[in-house]
Amino acid sequence: MALLEVQDLTKNFGGLTAIRALSFSIDEGEIVGIIGPNGAGKTTCFNLITGFATPDRGAVLFQDRSITGKYPEEICRRGVFRTFQTAQSFPEMTVKENVLVAAMLHQPSLALANKESHELLEKMGMIEKQGTRTKHLTVPEKKRLELIKGLATHPKLMLLDEVMAGLRSKEIDQSIQMISQLRTEGITFVIIEHVMQVIMSISDRVIVLNHGEKIAEGTPKEVANMANVVEAYLGKETLFAQD
Repeated sequence: MALLEVQDLTKNFGGLTAIRALSFSIDEGEIVGIIGPNGAGKTTCFNLITGFATPDRGAVLFQDRSITGKYPEEICRRGVFRTFQTAQSFPEMTVKENVLVAAMLHQPSLALANKESHELLEKMGMIEKQGTRTKHLTVPEKKRLELIKGLATHPKLMLLDEVMAGLRSKEIDQSIQMISQLRTEGITFVIIEHVMQVIMSISDRVIVLNHGEKIAEGTPKEVANMANVVEAYLGKETLFAQD
């Protein structure tokens, strides 16, 4: 049974069709990349899955139950967490307080939420920043905080929207290792990413969107050699560096 099923999703904004008849499934334990040119509908897809937008047609099933049209907080409570292209935090609150807010989603008391927040910050290498207001964090630190906040919600599925954008090569490598480790702990990932180093090294499968439609699906190397994918990205050039 698939963990997530997207069935015939369609979303129009006025005369623009942002997503058209989109279907795919995600199995438990997978890391699936979603790629496509700017404006392909990738973030809209995430919005439809997580309740930040309502589809005009189609359905989203999580653990074989419909979450179509549910509120974002209800979808998160069921085990689906998503990040945004721009990190979403409370800038005047400390790092610890931001994680604490997320931990309160499931923890029955402030004391337990506080304990979990401390443990997650320690595990993810940000305990020394726990008292820092998030407005003072660097971009990589803000993106790592998004992951920590996500873990505090006890996710089964994490949807990551360009969490590697703006990171240096070493920081990207660290993030890849972190996601790979979290996968071993039982979390499934769907990743929107323009950094092809990430897609090639971490994804089990890649889904390619263009103009709101799925134009390809397969392993990273399979997708990299599909003529329609290359055409959508770069005309006649190669999409990824080959071994």
